[in-house]
Amino acid sequence: MKIFKFVTLSILASSILMGSSLVEKAKNTGLKAIPTDKTELMKLIDPNKTITEERVELGKKLYFEPRLSKSGIISCNTCHNLGLGGVDGVSAAVGHQWTPNPHHLNSPTVYNAVFFASQFWDGRSPHLEDQAQGPMQAAPEMASPPSLVEDRINSIPAYVEEFKKAYGEDVKVDFETITATIGIFERTLITPSKFDDFLNGQEDAMTDAQKEGLNTFIDKGCASCHTGIAIGGTMQPFELAGKYKFRDVGDFKGNAQGMVKTPTLRNITETAPYFHNGAIWNLAEAIKEMGSTQLGISISDEDATKIITFFGALEGRKPNVTYPQLPQSTDTTPKPDFK
Repeated sequence: MKIFKFVTLSILASSILMGSSLVEKAKNTGLKAIPTDKTELMKLIDPNKTITEERVELGKKLYFEPRLSKSGIISCNTCHNLGLGGVDGVSAAVGHQWTPNPHHLNSPTVYNAVFFASQFWDGRSPHLEDQAQGPMQAAPEMASPPSLVEDRINSIPAYVEEFKKAYGEDVKVDFETITATIGIFERTLITPSKFDDFLNGQEDAMTDAQKEGLNTFIDKGCASCHTGIAIGGTMQPFELAGKYKFRDVGDFKGNAQGMVKTPTLRNITETAPYFHNGAIWNLAEAIKEMGSTQLGISISDEDATKIITFFGALEGRKPNVTYPQLPQSTDTTPKPDFK
């Protein structure tokens, strides 16, 4: 009995030590947890103090509002579906007139996008409020010129009243304010996970297999690009060690410097297909492709499985988003246009 107790306590002590040292190792590579302290979290997601309950609720309605599109049938949620990990589940986003993205670009998740250093695959947008303007105007996406967006919203008295409640009586309900309000809502779409609990001191939040996967993830060098709170979200050189085998699917080659935004690994098990062009559907294949393309190494099936097990700890707790009831159109609301 004494021997059994000794062995049990030794295993427990070893597990605790492994957890503590692994937390330190993860933090030393640049991995960071979503803070549990509300004040610290708000500093990260709302540095300009724009978030209010009224603006978030209004932004949620606008996020689900299909009348912001020229056709009246496409909303932000169409491509960034909050019930599907914040994506659309297809290789290339589909927009106005059933048009696939001309560059064969995959829709990145909106969850945790507030932690990204920049938005879009080429990083051209600095923050969520600015990003929201792009897809709304893009011809193959929502195809709405700013004037149409403004006319649609201002023709609906209930929306005008909500803007006044959110911003004050003198608010100008223009394109910038409308899209910024969507961005404010998106700032709240964060998904803390077991991985965050582990880094924040809860030793048993992750299983031993997930810890082993995290250790493998770090040792293979994955955290050199997939780092920070977003576990991604920064601009990095692509095809650093080899050629991506699906590089000719679409014509996207990164920004002017050949840099591509590293996708977040949070909720990665829910956001297939993978890569900027959505050319890989299998997560193990994606991991091995990253090994050869970015790290110049061969990742075995066994190690890929270990890393996928770790990814399970990145499946976050989603905020409770209730589908909103949208205000009715009026006789002056511009009609849907499918041309």
